[in-house]
Formats: sequence, structure tokens, C-alpha cells
Amino acid sequence: MKKSRFTDEQIIGFLKQAEAGMPVKELCRSGGFSDATFYKWRAKYGGMEASDASKLRGLESENAKLKKLLAEAHLDIHALKSVFGVKH
Repeated sequence: MKKSRFTDEQIIGFLKQAEAGMPVKELCRSGGFSDATFYKWRAKYGGMEASDASKLRGLESENAKLKKLLAEAHLDIHALKSVFGVKH
């Protein structure tokens, strides 16, 4: 996945500026990102605080690790079945 130029805290800061009344076009121009990026961020981070974003980042990394472990377990099971000739 592509790494963002902005931290979660910066993104939430941009969203808070928009909530405070700054026009989205002006905010995007000054921040150097597109309107589409702003609306994507708003869908993902809308209503969050900076601490919530750090918790989200931690949960996403934990989820990725668990998915990797599950995939490895499925590969092991498939390999064992093929070695012992068990049909699935």
C-alpha cells in the first residue's frame, strides 16, 4: 500500500480546519492535495481525534499480522494434505 505524505495527525488537522469553516478548495490548494483525497480522508478519519487514529493504525498492523499468520497456516494445511494424499 502506498505510504501517505501526511501523518494521521496532519490529516485530522486538515479535516478539523474544514470543519471550522475553511473552504475545501482553499484547504486542498494550501495543503497540496486533491479534493478527492480530502473526501477519501473524510470518509476514513471523519470524527476522529489524533489518539483514535493512532489506535486505528495499531489495529490495522495487528490485523495484517493475523492475516499473514492465517495464510501461512492454510498453506501448511494444504501442504500436509498433499503430502499424505488426502483429498479435499
